[in-house]
Amino acid sequence: MTTHLPTVASAPPPTRNPRHRLPQPPSARRRKGWNTAWGLTAWGAGLFFFLPVAWMVLTSFHSETDAATNPPSLAAHLTLSGYREFFGSATGQSPLPALINSATASIGSTLLVLLLAVPAAYALAIKPVRKWRDVLFFFLSTKMLPTVAGLLPIYLFAKNTGLLDNIWLLVILYTSMNLPIAVWMMRSFLAEVPISILEAAQIDGAGLLTTLRRIVAPIAAPGIAATALICFIFSWNEMLFARVLTGVAAITSPVFLTGFVTGEGLFLAQVCAAATLISLPVLAAGFAAQDKLVQGLSLGAVK
Repeated sequence: MTTHLPTVASAPPPTRNPRHRLPQPPSARRRKGWNTAWGLTAWGAGLFFFLPVAWMVLTSFHSETDAATNPPSLAAHLTLSGYREFFGSATGQSPLPALINSATASIGSTLLVLLLAVPAAYALAIKPVRKWRDVLFFFLSTKMLPTVAGLLPIYLFAKNTGLLDNIWLLVILYTSMNLPIAVWMMRSFLAEVPISILEAAQIDGAGLLTTLRRIVAPIAAPGIAATALICFIFSWNEMLFARVLTGVAAITSPVFLTGFVTGEGLFLAQVCAAATLISLPVLAAGFAAQDKLVQGLSLGAVK
């Protein structure tokens, strides 16, 4: 004979109102408030630095009369006359040679810098040489001399060797100017490369060139991209050496930009149009490498 025990109905689990939340502790609320404040501060700083750029772009679409008004008018008539003047609609002087020279000097010097800086940084970070701190300080000491102090000797050297108004002289100068910065940056990036991966590659019989090409370069790609972008920007924006050492054949974009400041006055709309177009390659390079720049501080992951 079987007996059936009475079943006790279990109470349903208490339902929680989705709108009801537990109160946050004071420290969490305080931390959230600080994060919000820092976020607003970052947005404010970004807008503050972006405002002159936005004003330059807007002024480039104004006529010279509207661009010279004080205070400037936001509702002025928009026109493309400044851009037509930049491309030589009136003078017939095309900016393409200057843009090509800037691209040649910037890209050529950046490639040379990376070709020299990566092995040097590898020796200083992963295979430390003797007195590597003194070597880093020597690289840094080359940036302590003001640029204008070496301008006269470089000019005399270029004049005596027939390198005046030669774009390859700028490539060599920009390489020497950016190499110390590149070595310092690449050394900090390569110091984060896991030694275990390099030791495993050596056990498998990989040589130095194979290690650099197939192991170090893929891991340090964000650092290489960041270094290349910095060197490209510095080379593209350099004007002092380009102004003194070039004339017609090797003129660069910054020097071409100064041609809009004449004895007749400052053509503000034309200058803004020229500055906007000359800045586009740097902006394009920054947008193209932005994912690598974000990854630049996250090196060293062992798979």
